[in-house]
Amino acid sequence: MSKVALGLSLAGIRGDAATLAAVARRAEESGYDSVWTNEAWGNDAFTPLGVIAAVTSRLGLGTAIAQIPARTPATTAMTALTLQQLSGGRLTLGLGASGPQVVEGWHGVPFRQPVRMTSEYLAVLRKALAAKERLEFAGSIYTIPYAGADATGQGRPLRSTMPPAPDTPILVAAMGPKNVAMTVAEADGLLPYLWSPTRWSAAWGETLAKAPAGFQVAPTVLACVGDDLDKCRDQVRPRIALHIGGMGSKKTNFYAALVSRYGYEAEAGHIQDLFLSGDRAGACAAVPDELVDDLALVGPLERIADQLAAWRDGPVTTMIIEPADLSMLEPIASLW
Repeated sequence: MSKVALGLSLAGIRGDAATLAAVARRAEESGYDSVWTNEAWGNDAFTPLGVIAAVTSRLGLGTAIAQIPARTPATTAMTALTLQQLSGGRLTLGLGASGPQVVEGWHGVPFRQPVRMTSEYLAVLRKALAAKERLEFAGSIYTIPYAGADATGQGRPLRSTMPPAPDTPILVAAMGPKNVAMTVAEADGLLPYLWSPTRWSAAWGETLAKAPAGFQVAPTVLACVGDDLDKCRDQVRPRIALHIGGMGSKKTNFYAALVSRYGYEAEAGHIQDLFLSGDRAGACAAVPDELVDDLALVGPLERIADQLAAWRDGPVTTMIIEPADLSMLEPIASLW
């Protein structure tokens, strides 16, 4: 079995800087290797990492994920370079295309074809992070300097004034086959959500077999520790139902498509129908125990220890644990 690093997802953790700092210190002291932030249409992913960088010394800092359409590649490079300087180079940059509902409904920009957009974004981002030369790029989505019909013509190539950070790891939250293939070829790792340690090869196997040495696979994993297995399952069921049923439309939902590739096509369709009809309670109830057990760590600590064997027997390099309750932070760390 391979050595798997332990990460902590800070998704859903709210509060002031002191609250966030306290959680980060607990994570570092109990042995977590990294902490990871996310964003949707509330908090951003980067600001909390500045707080955490200031109160920790060893803990890796990651975004899982920062949304590509929310920022230009240069803006993301500026943010990453700043955090690398502040943290002593502890940042891992996790990016994702998001989906049309958030991109067009919140950010007010068109949802671009994810594979092309992500590929061009990575190319611009790497040049900006390297800071070796003035930034120039001519793609179908990104052109730097800008040269559109409404350009002033006064833009000129620039180079970052920050210390370069060309070795910043860039991971991508890809799920579709073409986007995963692009990620394997052009990124440093993959950030899956709803990873199945028993059925991953059905969705990812052929492509991941082509991954270079050192390629990272860092899924976010829902977890609930407790003596009552059924109650633990019920704690994580709503998160699974939300992603399969509500993170997208009936036409475009990457999570439902992924779970279908695992072999749960009928279950995914049923969950979607219930969720989109407004029956969220019914959608949660429709998530079968088998699917919960496949995608999450649930139950007594001894049972979770047994579950971990499957997670460690595969390509996963980091498990980003998303606990149902922060009281579970140290018990989970004790299994590493």
